[in-house]
Amino acid sequence: MPQTRYTATAIFLHWLMAIALVCLFCVGFYMHGMSLSPLKLKIYSWHKWSGVTVFLLVWLRLVWRFGHRPPALPAGMGALMRALAHAGHAMLYLLMIAIPLSGWLMSSAKGVQTVYFGVLPLPDLIAPNPELGHRLASLHSALNYLLAAVVLGHVGAALKHHLIDRDDVLTRMLPWRVRS
Repeated sequence: MPQTRYTATAIFLHWLMAIALVCLFCVGFYMHGMSLSPLKLKIYSWHKWSGVTVFLLVWLRLVWRFGHRPPALPAGMGALMRALAHAGHAMLYLLMIAIPLSGWLMSSAKGVQTVYFGVLPLPDLIAPNPELGHRLASLHSALNYLLAAVVLGHVGAALKHHLIDRDDVLTRMLPWRVRS
């Protein structure tokens, strides 16, 4: 019998990551406009800790994904739509790896070591270089806006499947059972 839903672990990790990414984006956007203060430094630390956590979770999610096949796409879905769905998911994973990595590189280039939860110092990935740090900050920001666009496309596609196509693509990732 073909699998019609994602596993409970996949669903949990999906929604945990979705909430974390939205929070990280909002906090990042908010903190960027703050004046230098102890509060801003504290929020930057929280943002970095959360980014490292997301970086670790995406690898856990990938390991889970490679060991557990997702449900098949709807049979009536055309080749182009299938290719776009796979490309969109690949882009989400790529960005969930690239964004924290760009933040870590940026911190290293700016000479500000990342200390996970204030106790575990992470190695600097590159030597301090303020000019490179500035360029990496721009890259980090651009990647985040790209992620926001891809996430909006992902949500839009899920809603299209649910409201227009009337298939189970959305409901099979919901944490509660929904009858189609």
